[in-house]
Amino acid sequence: MTHCLTASPETCAWGYFDAGLPAALEIDSGEEVLIETVSGGPDHVPGKDAGFHVPPELWEIHARSERMLPGHILTGPVAVRGARPGHVLQVDILDVALRQDWGWNLIHPLMGTLPGEFERKRIEIIPLDRAGMVARMPWGLDLPLRPFFGVMGVAPPPGWGRISTIEPRAHGGNIDNRELVAGTTLFLPVHVAGAMFWCGDGHGAQGDGEVCVTAIETALAGRFRLTLREDMALDRPRAETPTHLITMGMHEDLDRCAEVALRDMIAWIVAETGLSREDAYMLCSLAGDLRITQTVNGQKGVHMMMERALLGAGQDERNQG
Repeated sequence: MTHCLTASPETCAWGYFDAGLPAALEIDSGEEVLIETVSGGPDHVPGKDAGFHVPPELWEIHARSERMLPGHILTGPVAVRGARPGHVLQVDILDVALRQDWGWNLIHPLMGTLPGEFERKRIEIIPLDRAGMVARMPWGLDLPLRPFFGVMGVAPPPGWGRISTIEPRAHGGNIDNRELVAGTTLFLPVHVAGAMFWCGDGHGAQGDGEVCVTAIETALAGRFRLTLREDMALDRPRAETPTHLITMGMHEDLDRCAEVALRDMIAWIVAETGLSREDAYMLCSLAGDLRITQTVNGQKGVHMMMERALLGAGQDERNQG
């Protein structure tokens, strides 16, 4: 069974996560949900004579929803029956589809990875070719699209209160990890009953780093399978692609981000294979890839990727022994 949650002033929060908000939809573990999202404030929408499709609910949200904190428009939350603090929510990303034929990109003074070098604010509307899955850049380049959600998260710990969507933290949130496309799986530690899953911040394309502040921001629809995992325990998000394990470090300091992502990968390898921490550390040095997730959200990000096929040899030998 696939449920559907559309974007509206009643189902969207503008700029914040809050553990105290009621569920917009409740589903059973293992069920699928299609979630529609929108993106951007009034300044980010093309003119009405530009010929682009603007989802009508975006105008309604602008008119009727209060922007509580600086941040993104999120759709949710979706509660999963039976989820409790200490559990893990498995988010299988089954499909990600464009909902409009344009996106926007922002350069903002005093923000981004080079905050003092660009003194003029620029908002660029970028046409999206949904048939060809390319973005037409201002200088004529057709940039391949690889859509994903910048923000996927559960409700934060209740003691945090209402928090901005901008900083990624233990609940997930504005992870901005370009690997989390359709066909991948995200694991999120649960902090409140029901888990309360949100998504938004649709990206048409983004490089590792997201250096100028934003990706190609756009409206997306995502189809997810949400499964309660009582056999796992996590302190922070992890992910899997069909070929790789991914760990994530989030901190103001990129060195600390790298340490967190590496330490978590070592622990994951040890748990998966039974290798010693020393052997896992060596494998990370020889075959693991540390990549900068983003450098613009206050809490920066580094993720480590490890090819799953490399973890099988030691396990196979132990099984034979």
